Amino acid sequence: MRAVGVFGLAASIFNVTVGGGIFRLPSGAAAAAGTAAPFVYLICAAVIGCVVLCFAEAGSRVPVTGGPYAYVEAVFGRYIGFLSGVLLWMIGTTAVAGVASAFAEGLGTLVGMPSLRNPFIIAAFLGLALINIRGVKQGTRLIVVLSVAKLVPLLIFVGVGVFFIQPANLVVEQFPAPSSLARAAIILIFAFSGCESALVPSGEVKDPTRTVPRALAIAMIGVTILYLAVHLTAAGLLGDRLATVKTAPLAFAAEQFLGSPGRLLLLIGATISMFGYVSGMTLAVPRALWKFAQDGLLPRAIGAIHPTYRTPHIAIIVQTSFVGLLALFNSFEQLAVISNLAALLLYAACAVATLILRQRGIRPEGAVPFTVPGGPVIPILTVCLIGWLLTSITPGEWTVLGGTMIAASLIFVVARRTLTPMTAPAA
Repeated sequence: MRAVGVFGLAASIFNVTVGGGIFRLPSGAAAAAGTAAPFVYLICAAVIGCVVLCFAEAGSRVPVTGGPYAYVEAVFGRYIGFLSGVLLWMIGTTAVAGVASAFAEGLGTLVGMPSLRNPFIIAAFLGLALINIRGVKQGTRLIVVLSVAKLVPLLIFVGVGVFFIQPANLVVEQFPAPSSLARAAIILIFAFSGCESALVPSGEVKDPTRTVPRALAIAMIGVTILYLAVHLTAAGLLGDRLATVKTAPLAFAAEQFLGSPGRLLLLIGATISMFGYVSGMTLAVPRALWKFAQDGLLPRAIGAIHPTYRTPHIAIIVQTSFVGLLALFNSFEQLAVISNLAALLLYAACAVATLILRQRGIRPEGAVPFTVPGGPVIPILTVCLIGWLLTSITPGEWTVLGGTMIAASLIFVVARRTLTPMTAPAA
């Protein structure tokens, strides 16, 4: 039954896009682009808007479980599809670890004990692993509870803080070089990613050729306006100091006009939002490992299902342990850039796959797929914009990604020779 309309889909996209990153990222954007940082938000919105349009078309032509890597596999074969699946797993893994790191730092600031960062990380992942092993229902309830209040602190921050802005702090005296804008966008695009996961390729959207583009436009405009309002308020309050406050920039800005209660409100809001994001992804990402095991690409043990709770408990334990270690030994900014690098490469592959799927005329039998307007313009523009952003990636960051892809390739070769697909109940 097609039940999802324009505003329902737009609300879903908006909800999954606005996460904990916006509480932290304005500082990094200001450090990279100065007072020109608001233009970077527009760049990120344009890139993600193009990406999601490509996802919408590819999803309507290949409406199967697997999302982005399924689209790429349909065009380039199982090996490239597997590497795309690894990129998708890498995005979620590094993003969760990065937000968990920021969450623990923010929680330490909130309770006045920043030295407890690492114990907070360990406790968070132990608790989330136990909740999710006991069942999807419990994990989903936690996500719903934590999602309700995440927008309230941001709306209060903007609604009240706008009256205390100092216009001189927003003057762009010197526009940064394109390389600086690209680096700022590489950092900031983290706050825009995830919106493609709200698109439903399984036939639940009413009149998708009209609903999808309208919902995307409404959601992306809403997200961009909110992010710009938050950044402009913070920059208008703090000026150059925004670039130096790394841990809780919005809380520090709120303290300027609401005092200690304002600081406390934003710290609580950031903590709730970040923990909500980590909770949601801890529910979702282990299923990728489970799916790889089901397909015979990882050891069979990872594809095991708990006899009582019917959840992929081994995959949950492995995934949360690995993510916890990443969070313990890396900062939010380091992990966010790696996550964004993996995401942009996957997005570019999907844009290319969209063109090829269209040229081959691939579509579900009897269905009319959604087609991005403008012919090949949007997919080509997507690849070009992503290529420009990737020019700001450092050799060290490329090394991390390259090492992961080499390890994944070795796993693929070994798995094809020694492992076999398995059959198990759905997780």
